[in-house]
Amino acid sequence: MENFLQAIPNTPLVPFTLLILVSLTIPPIFEKLRLPGLVGLLVAGVVLGPSGLQLLDKDSETLNLLGDVGKIYLMFVAGLEIDLEEFRRTRDRSLGFGFATFAIPLMVGTALGLLFGFGLNAAILIGSLLASHTLLGYPIVNRLGVVKTESVIVTIGATIFTDIAALLVLAICISIHGGAFSLTSLIIQLGALALYCTIVLVGLDWAGKEYFRRTGDEESNQFLFVLLAVFLASVGAQVINVDKIVGAFLAGLAVNDVLQHSPVEEKVEFVGSTLFIPFFFVTMGLLIDVNKFVESLTTGVWLTAGIVLGLIGSKFLAAFAAKLLYRYTWNETLTMWSLSLPQVAATLAATLAGVEAGLLSEEIFNSVIVMMLATSILGPVITARYANRLPKPKGDAPQSLQQEWLEGLEKFEPSRESRPGRFAVLVPVYNPLSERYLIEMGALLARHESGYIVPISIVPAHVHMDEPQLEIALEQSERLLERAVAVAQEFQVEARPQTRIDDDVAEGISRVAREQNTSLIIMGWSSTTSLKARLFGSLIETVFWSSHCPVAVLRLLDEPINLHRILVPVKSPTAKAMQTIQFAQIFANANQAQVTLLHVCDRRTTKAQIQTFESELVEVLARCSRLSPPKIEIIAHDDIGEVLLKASRAFDMVVLHSVRRRTAGGLAVSDVTTQMVKKLTCSFVLFGEPHS
Repeated sequence: MENFLQAIPNTPLVPFTLLILVSLTIPPIFEKLRLPGLVGLLVAGVVLGPSGLQLLDKDSETLNLLGDVGKIYLMFVAGLEIDLEEFRRTRDRSLGFGFATFAIPLMVGTALGLLFGFGLNAAILIGSLLASHTLLGYPIVNRLGVVKTESVIVTIGATIFTDIAALLVLAICISIHGGAFSLTSLIIQLGALALYCTIVLVGLDWAGKEYFRRTGDEESNQFLFVLLAVFLASVGAQVINVDKIVGAFLAGLAVNDVLQHSPVEEKVEFVGSTLFIPFFFVTMGLLIDVNKFVESLTTGVWLTAGIVLGLIGSKFLAAFAAKLLYRYTWNETLTMWSLSLPQVAATLAATLAGVEAGLLSEEIFNSVIVMMLATSILGPVITARYANRLPKPKGDAPQSLQQEWLEGLEKFEPSRESRPGRFAVLVPVYNPLSERYLIEMGALLARHESGYIVPISIVPAHVHMDEPQLEIALEQSERLLERAVAVAQEFQVEARPQTRIDDDVAEGISRVAREQNTSLIIMGWSSTTSLKARLFGSLIETVFWSSHCPVAVLRLLDEPINLHRILVPVKSPTAKAMQTIQFAQIFANANQAQVTLLHVCDRRTTKAQIQTFESELVEVLARCSRLSPPKIEIIAHDDIGEVLLKASRAFDMVVLHSVRRRTAGGLAVSDVTTQMVKKLTCSFVLFGEPHS
């Protein structure tokens, strides 16, 4: 082994390569074992670190830098993913539950620290470690369609209070530990902290909005601006003797309204969740000394048990207090409790900061690792059990289920009565092999709606507009458009072809669509997975973002006139889902096809809940009398992807809605839509609305 280690070059490229390899391979393995991928990264750090193969050195400057960047990124993403709009809706109750789920664990943790011989400052910091929480159960409540239930919204909103409060306690405790404590120094420290928070939250928000307004669609520069804001806030925190993760979290809150789920936010989170955040968890594993870990758990078993049980009990008391105060049911109470249990992101980062400052011991660090493992498994399990029993949000909500579905009809309703002009379909043509199928699809829809199609060919611009390459491209464009017009004539549909010279293909498509006031854009599928596309956006993603009208991306294996069995998966009752169904029904009416709606619910969903969902869906669809009613199938199963793939084999085409989701812990989770696109063996349409 020593000979092998000596043969490895002493260069920063080696640990960087190992970190990438671990981030790529380990999380999927642990997720198949029903364990969080983050746990796998910690284990990998232990195996590769001083306690294992010694391939990574915890004192390496390279690893320390990557770990710090990952820690900053983790807290930034935690602030970025908080939905401020939902928080504003239930602000009072969110603050009430947030205070309870912060104060009760803080007091319990402080009492435990004093009981086991820690000083008051360290004991308060231990209490703050129990006070925050990470929403690992969010994907579960999202899948069950209960995200808009008040109790869930209140718990999500409480995350803002608990995380900020816990980080402020961390900042004060570390600053007190670093110098001589006095009332004057504490007041100065709190004043500096208040001024700093104001500058970050207000200043970065204003600067971000101004910069984004002036730069328009320059995503690469906006991406760099966000990174600069994060690290400036982190450096500023250290200037006032506050840990850098406080600045990173505040920076996430500050730019939250600026990004607003834009493509830049996707790129920022992609870089973090793919590279730096996994690196942080691996470097955390390097700090775990296996011998001392086992020894501390053996000799300090009561401390570990006290922290774990203290957290579980105190979080339950906070949820029970919310039940008494706001009169929640037991299912709502237990859901709030389970959502506030997991301790991952803020807790680990704050614990490491306390250890590095010399305020916390290795025993506390090891106990927190055990607490993270226990709560990250227990929390989601309880959430899945009790969130399924919550009533679907309606009635007391801002709008009823039926109103929301009908809003979807209004947003994408191409009938003559509801639009100012004729129905127009924009069809960009580039590939001669897929051109006919795209034009056929557009012609079928346009003919059904008494509209027309706009075939468009985008010719990339050159610096010198008289270059021979430009002339050749223009000639190819003319040939493509001539074929498009010929196909449109076969279907007796008017075609208005256009050639456009533009330096940005995606923006060229979106601009022509806006100029022509088109009702729909139809594009061919491109499975681009390059790093450049994932960082700065593929053509399809950019058109989805910048277009003013819905976009349908097609991968057709047969002519559209031969597609008669259409499957539309319906995940949850939203207006966006209604628009996708509307598109499928219009195509079905134009092609004498049959639409089948498939909803895969949780295996524990009751028959009453299934019947309610189906009856409301039927009632809303019946209001759109001009469309033929679709078939409805509802299947209870735990694996949505498996059911949809199996069902798709009996259909000619599947219409999917373009949706992505992430965990609050920072690591990206594959969306069911992404899984379907990769594995479908039939034709499919990826349908999406403009972000504007």
